[in-house]
Amino acid sequence: MSGKLTAIIGASINESRYSFLAAQMLNEYEHPFVPLGIKKGEVFGEEILVDWPKEINGLDTITLYIGPKHQPEHYPYMLNLRPKRIIFNPGTENPELAGLAVIQGIEVVEACTLVMLRTNQF
Repeated sequence: MSGKLTAIIGASINESRYSFLAAQMLNEYEHPFVPLGIKKGEVFGEEILVDWPKEINGLDTITLYIGPKHQPEHYPYMLNLRPKRIIFNPGTENPELAGLAVIQGIEVVEACTLVMLRTNQF
């Protein structure tokens, strides 16, 4: 696969969740993904990891599906992964995390991953 390796933070097997739809569309558009969640399961052939790996080699993007109040405990983890960008999907916007990311040279995008994929802006 030649797409952008993407970590889905807040991955879910619940088909009504946007994180599930993101996994579906990333799969469709041939972008490899690593689903990181709190409940085990599988999405489009990828095991949802509940023990998040310290490193994800070749990581391009983090797409966020957890709200701002649950993000602070994951700040060090996300920043240490050193993604090229973090996509704050609607409802996950967080000026504090965005500021920390920018300081580390990580691009911050406030947008919907699904729309970005559909409009070739991913």
